[in-house]
Amino acid sequence: MKSNFVFYEAFQVKINSKQSEKNLKNLLKKKTQLLQSLKKNYKYSFNNKLIQNVKKYKLLRIVGMGGSSLGAKAIYDFLRKKIKKNFYFFDNLQKYPKTKKKHLNLIISKSGNTLETIINFNINTNKHDQNILITENKENSLKYIFEKTKSEIIEHPNFIGGRYSVLSEVGMLPAKLMGLNINKFKRINSIIKNKKFTNFLLKNVNQIHYFQKNKKFNSVILNYDQDSTSLLKWYQQLVSESLGKNQKGIFPIISDMPRDNHSLMQYFLDGPKNNFYTLFGSKDICPKVIDIKKLPKQFSFLKKKKLMILFIQHLIQHAIYFIKKEYPIDLLL
Repeated sequence: MKSNFVFYEAFQVKINSKQSEKNLKNLLKKKTQLLQSLKKNYKYSFNNKLIQNVKKYKLLRIVGMGGSSLGAKAIYDFLRKKIKKNFYFFDNLQKYPKTKKKHLNLIISKSGNTLETIINFNINTNKHDQNILITENKENSLKYIFEKTKSEIIEHPNFIGGRYSVLSEVGMLPAKLMGLNINKFKRINSIIKNKKFTNFLLKNVNQIHYFQKNKKFNSVILNYDQDSTSLLKWYQQLVSESLGKNQKGIFPIISDMPRDNHSLMQYFLDGPKNNFYTLFGSKDICPKVIDIKKLPKQFSFLKKKKLMILFIQHLIQHAIYFIKKEYPIDLLL
């Protein structure tokens, strides 16, 4: 992730990235269907008429597993302050309280045969709900159900894998229903032209490959920003499914801080040295000031301190300790 609100310090490992830069340029020159889907001129299989017909709904429910929901959930949680509607995500086997309210349900399954999605759709939707299905244009279980009820069906392009689908119908229809400008998500051309960003990208890809060769397989992300959990879960899927092949890859682990200080930190600090670390925080963690009047005198050092400052101090202390222990770290704040 790279934006004006993010301070970034990359892993400090010296690696020659000239060959990687050449490989990236060659990849981007290829006019593959997947890369074309990342551009603004990509043609969606939904239209504005559909959006107008369902914009009245204030509560929307997205039913899908893995890449069918992770990207949309990351968008929703990351931009929630800008979104006036409420979204609920069925991204595991779960029960939702029955109500008499009419919901809009967006069911997403590329194959149309995802068992958990079919079960959630079966037990958590009411007969008076309005339902929309996103699936491949081929015979499958969900498509059969939706065709019988004459519900709306939107095509999921077969050339887009689930983990890469956030900028296709799978992520952009939910974003549109959230009231967001989906054109602002399509920035591949400006990203490619951003030399600083591509240098960071290449550097980190090379360094992760370096760690893997040196038998550091666990990518531990110490997350100090709970609002970014969904974003990191989506990242976790991208890494796991893209690299976890032929008995190779890295294992991305999301560790919630500071809670995990009291359960996992001992292992991180003094366990096997097969990990590399990313420390992830935000300047907007919590603006509240600690009320010193409610605490004993020994806590006077907390006077007028914001919770955000304590989080950042925690993060920096861990960074220093990891450096002393010669663990490779990456700081994202």
